[in-house]
Amino acid sequence: MLSRTADHLYWMARYMERAENTARMLDVNYQTSLLPQSAEEAEQGWRGLLSISELTWGFREKYQDFSAKNVMDFMVRDESNFSSIASCLRAARENARAVRGALTTEVWETQNQTWLEFNRMIKGTDFHRDPSALFEWVKFRSHLSRGVTVGTMLQDEALHFLRIGTFLERADNTARLLDVKFQSLAGDFFGSNAKEAQEVDFYHWSAVLRSVSGFEVYRKVYRNVIRPEKVAELLILREDMPRSLVACLNEVVSNLQMVANDQSRETLRRAGRIRADLMYGRIDEILATGLHAYLTQFLDRVGDLGVGISRDFLVPVAA
Repeated sequence: MLSRTADHLYWMARYMERAENTARMLDVNYQTSLLPQSAEEAEQGWRGLLSISELTWGFREKYQDFSAKNVMDFMVRDESNFSSIASCLRAARENARAVRGALTTEVWETQNQTWLEFNRMIKGTDFHRDPSALFEWVKFRSHLSRGVTVGTMLQDEALHFLRIGTFLERADNTARLLDVKFQSLAGDFFGSNAKEAQEVDFYHWSAVLRSVSGFEVYRKVYRNVIRPEKVAELLILREDMPRSLVACLNEVVSNLQMVANDQSRETLRRAGRIRADLMYGRIDEILATGLHAYLTQFLDRVGDLGVGISRDFLVPVAA
């Protein structure tokens, strides 16, 4: 496969996954902001969301206060923000158009229709009247895109590069979400025995789980009260949790093996090493050494892995 074609497929998948992840985080943060809380606590939640995506600096350049309306406008329809849902869906569609011949008609039409319909939806007043409806729609369109891709495309190199992009992006997002939320909530969870404080923590940890469609999964696996260390275990080490770090790396490695070439041995080795560390890791050891340090290192390693994939398979970045 031409490296340019692989590049477009890889980034098409990454941008579509990023749009879904952004919608998930915005939806949960919006729902949490409706709970009884002070204005300062609500603002902290929106600040944390920008921190997850490393967009605080860009937001400050355009807005004065961290209100729900400002943050949602910035994260949903501001195309000057390259991580906004609008920017991601546009980039996914442009990458799909560039490799129209490598996609089935159903995949292309899904990408194109998503972009056109999204533009129609954000130009009206529906978005601010019911933000959750738009976020659910974005998640649905992302699910549809993945389903159509797996259900209609030949299982060749094109599909493998799409899958690599999807799961590398998902691993990055899950690690960022867990890191920021754990730092902001874990201290309060462990530091208070007040019933009302524990109830607030329950809702916040439930929100974290819902942002990765993990609430029902948690209940099925652990069958007890929501504990931060169990949330971390579920989202890092459980292979049967679709959005966990180890599940994402399993997919990345298996698809990398299918497209491997002579120059990708080191990249495949690094991916396998990350997966092995996750497969044989234990949550008590991770927490003992520090979850923040562990996740920061994981993000660095995933970033290096992305660089290796670009170097070995995709279009070289111009100097």
